[in-house]
Amino acid sequence: MQPRTSILAVVPLALMWLPPATGSGQSASPAAKSQSPADVVVHVADLPTSALSEFDFWNGPASPGGKMIGTPNTGGDLDPPPEDDPHVTMKVQVRQATPYRCWIHMYVGKPKGVSKANLVWVQFTNAVDKSNREILKPGTKDYLTVQGPDKEGWVWVGSDRLVSFTAGDATVRVQAGMEGVGFDQLVLSPSKFLEHAPSEQVVPKTR
Repeated sequence: MQPRTSILAVVPLALMWLPPATGSGQSASPAAKSQSPADVVVHVADLPTSALSEFDFWNGPASPGGKMIGTPNTGGDLDPPPEDDPHVTMKVQVRQATPYRCWIHMYVGKPKGVSKANLVWVQFTNAVDKSNREILKPGTKDYLTVQGPDKEGWVWVGSDRLVSFTAGDATVRVQAGMEGVGFDQLVLSPSKFLEHAPSEQVVPKTR
């Protein structure tokens, strides 16, 4: 079954966020006023087991916390949302009305059968487009398609579609698009990585 939304581009995090100066009787400096919101960084090693549905924690020596998550590869295919195939959910804090680009640090697994082990679909609660229309809602057929290369190994894969939010909190749902795919980090970037992928293998959490 072919994805129904835009394909995410594949490209080869640490945004230091400093709070505005707020001394008594002093206003924030121009630099502080103009600073961009921080990136949102999720290390899957921090997720509880209850956040995983048909995904498993795997040892990941190079991954933050020494863990990644993935799905076994039997060579079969998987269906996109709203089909309830293997998925992971995570709660994040975001800034309202701010465009973010989504990045997945994906492990492309060894191909088997019809699976190239290089695809996930991503959905969000409280997500809207430029016209403030609800998009990418879990349980619907609207999703981001994040597809890596055919070559086995680690790669940052980012969306060519930005997403904004109507509330300061959101739930991200990442669903396996092919068996054998894995990942260890998710980043939502409103600034530093809005146009370019992270260059580092591990992006430090900003909060």
